[in-house]
Amino acid sequence: MKSRYENSAGRTANDPSRVGNRANTNGRPTSGIPGRPMKKKRIALKLFALLLVAILGFGTGVTLYMVRMVGKVQYVFTPFINPDKYEPIDIQDLDPVSLEGDTNSSWAEGGHTRVYVHPDFPIKKVAQKDKKVENILIFGIDSRGSNDVVCRADSIMVLTLDQRSDSVKLTSLMRDCAVSIDGRNSPDKLGHAYAYGGVGLLVNTINDNFGLDISRFVMLDFNSASRIIDIVGGIEIDVKSSEVKYANLVIFEHNDLFGGDIPYLTHEGYQTLTGPQAIGWARIRSLDSDFVRTGRQRIVATSLMTKVSAAGTLDQLAIFEDMAGMFETNIHSEDLLRIGMTGSGLVGTMSEYRVPADGMFYSQPDPWMMILDWEKQLPELHQFIWGDAK
Repeated sequence: MKSRYENSAGRTANDPSRVGNRANTNGRPTSGIPGRPMKKKRIALKLFALLLVAILGFGTGVTLYMVRMVGKVQYVFTPFINPDKYEPIDIQDLDPVSLEGDTNSSWAEGGHTRVYVHPDFPIKKVAQKDKKVENILIFGIDSRGSNDVVCRADSIMVLTLDQRSDSVKLTSLMRDCAVSIDGRNSPDKLGHAYAYGGVGLLVNTINDNFGLDISRFVMLDFNSASRIIDIVGGIEIDVKSSEVKYANLVIFEHNDLFGGDIPYLTHEGYQTLTGPQAIGWARIRSLDSDFVRTGRQRIVATSLMTKVSAAGTLDQLAIFEDMAGMFETNIHSEDLLRIGMTGSGLVGTMSEYRVPADGMFYSQPDPWMMILDWEKQLPELHQFIWGDAK
């Protein structure tokens, strides 16, 4: 598939020099980098916020070391375009696309799911609204392996580095929010935008509907998130009695597919969880609701942040070296370094928010979506992210 767009250097989103996914002749992407062998496969799931959150814990004393290590981060080329040159295409014919993914076969096979970059959906350029408030998209996908490149965005968070209030903010955007998506005639779920048009359409959909200024993203696979937690010695989680059974069901699924021996949770209460146990706890679905599940994800992210920020310099260096190369992003290494150094001074103050907030939506039963009260929700979201400075 030839893209309708080219960047200033004349490269299209299908250019072999970019890192990411190329669309094949039937319009579906293929994983890997042309001309390079596929790296050892990993399991792909969610909670991709963890790596960038962990980076925020590093202090200024490790600058030179970080300069060398950020070069190992997997960079993804994503095309950008001026909004006035953006031409939406009709994607009504994508209704039959399976958004669930072939999860069992792909997870059993293992693999690191590559970022889906669709050549016909570049990221629309948007000006940063406040130079002291940076917003970065952190997301995961509803996939369990390298075959599921076309699938839903699942865990969707906006990481805000606010130098005005000296704080870090995490905003969860519920994947079932009804939003307008370029090329669709009727509202659709936010998480579906990634399946329809990759990371470009997901970023554009978030900016267009929520009035944000995102241009950069981070995606980290589930296995890497689990490894990071183990690297820091586990994280402390207060497990409710009702959650023990359901977390163990997730762990059982993993052990059954891989022949693993991840220990099951044996009791409720405040306890240290290993990486696989923590991810199993965060992935609980059938017990309660998506609201509670996204809350668990934020707890895991903030617990990891606290653990890393409390570590000594030498331990932080070792953690960062182990983490390098575990995630994919369109943030250049020098900018990633700057973000890490900025965040190191803000990590002490942490705040969280969820969209939609309580009382600002109603549920549509068929198809099931969350219909937001935009007149109430947007001002409160913008107040949380930018405060009175916007």
